[in-house]
Amino acid sequence: MWLITAISSAILFGLAGWWMKVSQMRGGSTKTLLLGLYASGTLGFGVHAALEGTLDRLSDPHIWIAGLIIGAGSAWGNALFMKALHFGPASLTSPLTNMNIILVVAMATWWYQEPLSASEAVGISLLLLAVIFIAHKRKEPLTITEKRWFLLVGTAIIMFALRNGGLKVTEEMGFPSAPILFIAYAVSLCWFLVPSNAPVSRNAERTGLWLGIVAGLFSYGGLQLYAMALATGQANLAAPIFATNSLVVAAGAILYYKEKLTFVQWTAFGCTILGLIIIRL
Repeated sequence: MWLITAISSAILFGLAGWWMKVSQMRGGSTKTLLLGLYASGTLGFGVHAALEGTLDRLSDPHIWIAGLIIGAGSAWGNALFMKALHFGPASLTSPLTNMNIILVVAMATWWYQEPLSASEAVGISLLLLAVIFIAHKRKEPLTITEKRWFLLVGTAIIMFALRNGGLKVTEEMGFPSAPILFIAYAVSLCWFLVPSNAPVSRNAERTGLWLGIVAGLFSYGGLQLYAMALATGQANLAAPIFATNSLVVAAGAILYYKEKLTFVQWTAFGCTILGLIIIRL
């Protein structure tokens, strides 16, 4: 059951990424996109916490500390990732930032003593290869001339690890995920509420906002299922499965925008399927 939950979390979170891509293709504002995403995500986690009866845990300072740390990891991770794209190619930036999953797997395996068989290690390796291969672009230069790129990517890895690994830590501590993620998204919402001086058209703001709201609902569903997968299964398996969410965006680009993938990117899909089969065995 946890495997289905983990795969579902990757699909839903990937659909959030898909709507973010749609916004980009339609010229939507990144600022209002993230504003809408964190607004609807905050609402989703708030309603979820209320329905499951954990909203009263907001009076616990430990929940706030966890939420602030995970929220900082989410908001700053996204901000640093977007900034890094200005100084280096997506073909390197995207797979390297996704390598935060290695930190989560290492923590779950060595700190929390989660078992990991040889076949599962092979499956994880295939999933990580898929994450690397899917970002491959034709003829994109891979030379890094800006030193700030290395600092941005390295810090983004740590920030995303705080989000993805932080949920494992709080689960081990017996904290409910919904109120923590409610705080995390509320913190991120406040971060993106800060006015920007960059000139943006009204249409771009509106497009970004509405598609961001849709993306936020899928983001809520994906992260909530990821937290459930961590609670019912192993983090060193659930985390790399969750990291394959970028393949959903690629699949949407093929079906809707008729984008053609490279042989390496098609290999990524094969690695994902094979990796999931091996983990299931």
